[in-house]
Amino acid sequence: MLRISRLTDYATVLLATLAEEPTRVQTATALAERTRIAAPTVSKLLKQLHRAGLVTSTRGLHGGYQLARPAGEISAAAILDALEGPLALTDCAAGNGHCGIEQTCRVGRAWQRVNLAILRSLHEVTLAQLAGLDNTPLRLTGLDREFRTSTSRIPIRTTTSTS
Repeated sequence: MLRISRLTDYATVLLATLAEEPTRVQTATALAERTRIAAPTVSKLLKQLHRAGLVTSTRGLHGGYQLARPAGEISAAAILDALEGPLALTDCAAGNGHCGIEQTCRVGRAWQRVNLAILRSLHEVTLAQLAGLDNTPLRLTGLDREFRTSTSRIPIRTTTSTS
């Protein structure tokens, strides 16, 4: 099953909270209180998000964290990449040379196509949309059309009962 980690989920909650007031600098403690995520976890995640360039930090008396760029410019892919690493459903989707049987494998290219479709979709969803700040309907370029076309080609199986 494809599933993001709890830490990635928490990081998205933190980013969404920062996106609600993008000009306000917020401390880790304040973010922990607002989100009800444990303070040590908030600090750990903010450090990771800072290293990934998704948030900026300011030291000092009035220091804290802010988004590094507008929420509409931060993709779900960037968030996942910052916490989970690059998306790779299979070893061959990570790139050439990561799988011992890639020379003879017949399914690798199909998995790479699935990996690319997921990655493309993640790039098209923004933090603003995840945070509920942008109500623009999602238009997953080409994928919605591709999905409709592919599902129209799927044979529908009917079961008949013989009594």
